[in-house]
Amino acid sequence: MKVFLRSFVVICSIVGLPLQAQTLSTVGFNLKATVISVGDGDTISIELQNGKRVTIRLACIDAPETAQSPWGKASSLRLKQLLPVGQPILERSIETDRYGRTVAEIFIGSQSINLQMVQEGQAVVYKKYLNNCNQMQQQYLDAEVFARQQKLGFWNQTNPQMPWDYRHGN
Repeated sequence: MKVFLRSFVVICSIVGLPLQAQTLSTVGFNLKATVISVGDGDTISIELQNGKRVTIRLACIDAPETAQSPWGKASSLRLKQLLPVGQPILERSIETDRYGRTVAEIFIGSQSINLQMVQEGQAVVYKKYLNNCNQMQQQYLDAEVFARQQKLGFWNQTNPQMPWDYRHGN
């Protein structure tokens, strides 16, 4: 896995894909949030500095459902690697979804975890909600094109079923 990630970083630098947001304003961030758990490839629980626990739905991406084997489990596992319990994060809240979850972009330093999941093929761009991530829209789209071309993760299948289509069918 380490060799794959090193290769991925090299490839991204060669083709010009950003591995992090180019500019990052800390306005609107909860600077002392920590990860409590990872639910699946696009949902986590965090604890804010005031002790409040919040469920976060990662903004602008959609990960395969856990039942979309093996892609959903792989996505969840990768997010657990990126965001282990106790990991300090920066969180930029965007909105609250219909399930009461906070929809947010998650960063470690200036590294967008949402974007990284797309770059690695562990999630897809949720175009329906991409306007919520207006500062990074093109980065998300470019990352997905790269992951598709390289057949990374979710894109390493003949006819991938989008997570939203999978949910609609079930």
